[in-house]
Amino acid sequence: MRIIENQTFDMERALYGSKNVFVKDCAFDGPADGESAFKESSCIVAESCFFNLRYPFWHNHGLKISGSEMTELCRASLWYSDDIEIVDTKLHGIKALRECGNVVIRGCDIISPEFGWSVRGIRMEHTRAVSEYFMMRSEDLKFREVTFQGKYSFQYIKNAVFENCTFDTKDAFWHGEHITVRNSTVKGEYLAWYSDGLTLENCKIIGTQPFCYCKNLKLINCEMYDTDLCFEKSQVEACIITPVDSIKNPLSGRIYVPSVGEIIRDDAASKGEIITCVHKRGTSPDCNDKSKPCRAIA
Repeated sequence: MRIIENQTFDMERALYGSKNVFVKDCAFDGPADGESAFKESSCIVAESCFFNLRYPFWHNHGLKISGSEMTELCRASLWYSDDIEIVDTKLHGIKALRECGNVVIRGCDIISPEFGWSVRGIRMEHTRAVSEYFMMRSEDLKFREVTFQGKYSFQYIKNAVFENCTFDTKDAFWHGEHITVRNSTVKGEYLAWYSDGLTLENCKIIGTQPFCYCKNLKLINCEMYDTDLCFEKSQVEACIITPVDSIKNPLSGRIYVPSVGEIIRDDAASKGEIITCVHKRGTSPDCNDKSKPCRAIA
């Protein structure tokens, strides 16, 4: 592997078509303002580097970036690439990851609107992200201990697992398919509308009008706070361990809940059952605790 250390590159396509290159303590910056530094490259390792120019990694195969920084001027930094590992790196340019495959992100700081569109196979761990339209239309996601803040996240995603995460977001999981969220906090308005196959287990859910127009929705031992007008037109099986502000016109299924502030039934097609029952963590929505009998209330 060719080693390049302590150099600055600012020309157009500075290392175009490189193979088996290790760049360390290098800067991609300067008055020439050249873009596409590593376009059409493979087997690249970048350690402790500074990226301040556009489109550095397009059409790359085999890429590891560690201890580096991509500034706000480093826009659209990784596109059409695969077999990527990014560790302990700042990703601060807009549209930082798109149309990529087989990606690992660990210990990173992401501030990037429109991050992660149409990615196939991404594992993200111990990472903080601020974005809008985060991870749209991506598939096969595995997130663990990720903190996210921003609007319109995880829309149209498929096949995803999120564990021990904290999301402060709006319109999350819209049109998502086959998603599992465990031991996480999800805060925001209008969560998961039009989703199909969403399961939340041991989660805290906060915010108005969640889970409307959903198919195959499951909530297992979840807490819900400031949640009004929930479950409208949804197919739902839910075990909720906190009171809910209001439930409106669930289409089908059963909702077990300690109490409901208001139940709204103004649609004849609304057939979902709402059943008062006190559950503890570790129980299931089958409601077999005969010491605290259930009571159908609507």
